[in-house]
Amino acid sequence: MTSFQTDRRSLLGALLASGGFFLLPRIAQAAGPALGEAQPFSFELLKEMARTIAARPYQPAEIPDAAVLDRIDYDRHNQIRFRKDQTLWLDQGARTPVQPFFPGTYFRQPVRLYAVEGGMAREMAFDLNLFEIPEDNPARELTHTKGFAGFRVMDAKTHLDWMAFLGASYWRTSGYSGQFGLSVRGLAMDTAINGPEEFPMFTRFWLEPSDTGDITAYALMESPRATGAYRIVSHRDNGIVQDVTASIWLRGDVERLGIAPLTSMFWYGKNNRHTGGDWRPEIHDSDGLEIHSGTGEKIWRPLNNPPRTMVNTFGTPGVQGFGLMQRERNFEEYQDDGVFYEKRASVWVQPQANWGEGSVTLVELRTDDEIHDNIVAFWQPGPAAKAGTSHDIAYRLSWLEDCPVPPVVARFTATRLGIGGVPGQPRPHGVVKVVCDLENRGLEDLGRGDGVDLDVSTSIGSIGNVSVYPVVGTDRWRAMFDLDFSALPEGDDTPIDLRAFVRLKDAAKSETLLLQLFPSQLRRLLDQRA
Repeated sequence: MTSFQTDRRSLLGALLASGGFFLLPRIAQAAGPALGEAQPFSFELLKEMARTIAARPYQPAEIPDAAVLDRIDYDRHNQIRFRKDQTLWLDQGARTPVQPFFPGTYFRQPVRLYAVEGGMAREMAFDLNLFEIPEDNPARELTHTKGFAGFRVMDAKTHLDWMAFLGASYWRTSGYSGQFGLSVRGLAMDTAINGPEEFPMFTRFWLEPSDTGDITAYALMESPRATGAYRIVSHRDNGIVQDVTASIWLRGDVERLGIAPLTSMFWYGKNNRHTGGDWRPEIHDSDGLEIHSGTGEKIWRPLNNPPRTMVNTFGTPGVQGFGLMQRERNFEEYQDDGVFYEKRASVWVQPQANWGEGSVTLVELRTDDEIHDNIVAFWQPGPAAKAGTSHDIAYRLSWLEDCPVPPVVARFTATRLGIGGVPGQPRPHGVVKVVCDLENRGLEDLGRGDGVDLDVSTSIGSIGNVSVYPVVGTDRWRAMFDLDFSALPEGDDTPIDLRAFVRLKDAAKSETLLLQLFPSQLRRLLDQRA
């Protein structure tokens, strides 16, 4: 298990330390939490702060109460409640209330919080009196920390959470449905390579409310090899849309730099149902990676739970967007009335400028339970990420039910695997059938015999029994074919890469399906059906 595959109940237990700046004095306020002395603040000042820090050696944060934090485990942490009357911006019209999270075993690094209004910032300093803590809880002994663990943002009327920053540079939102799911983070560094992954830490936040209910979070990011200044503007309207602007300075070489990383969970779905042991039909926060290339090609890559860690890169100069999507939206596909996987948001990344040469990178890890985040996707710039270089990036994050870019061709909605061959005839050895359902967009007036076919190729083995046709009584089409991998030696688990799209003459009528299969898992499937 690599360092980014974590138990989501104890998210990010291996966060990196970060340095400190200055402690603002506090003054008493008439209502709400006490805030410190006002200091000028702007995004330009934050960028200058980050640039200055990047020019000097990394200094990890001191954690003087480490022994106390060790005792604030998951259960003890859940006993702690923030005092409602100390909530920042409580009952101030449409302004979104904010509450900090208490530190603990899994959230050790101090995070400083500031409230920004009129270009002036005042710190909300850590104080035990901000929390309701049981008498026997070791949290009462946490007396030397200078920061929180993160914060939650709530709805002004319902006081329900809709966004949270907790752990390294991670944050989550409730998306379009009120259901939390996958996470995003500020930066990924050396994910799934030989050696430890580095988790940059948001060490300070400056929060600026809006009378419309929007909120802007400015964040200072620090780690041994990177420093950054982030501005995240969040707006809610049938989902959550965030405009992210960041300037990043590297003080060390990074082999794999990940911009706009998305982190999710995929245990099993229709394409690998045979690998799951649970009673529910499907379990995943996301079921596929969608990419819109700079050439206009639309790509759909169903997610895997692979037998080993896999890293796939998709070269996409001038990428128009990418995202981890949840296309299965029917409760019947999951049968889970506790966590409602059908309501998990899709998250789409749209560059706000031409990102130039680079690739979308997908990392998939093996998992045997739904508590692990085992999927990550990000943009990897083409130029080497060397010490002394800087990156200015801007992108939009859309936490919605579907991709915000309207589709122009048919999209794949489900992929299934089974034994190959023809029913009623002896089934050939080492042959699986791949069945793909897709929308009928652009195919509405076509049927069998109208020249619609499937263009499909494989990196290993051969393709046969190809067909594509409208499914009777539905508004969808189905493409199916046999994959013969019988010539592959037993024990050879080289991934099989499939590429397919529906066409009419020379015109593509669907997005491009990229499917990666593993002989070991295919053999297991065929053995189960034997």
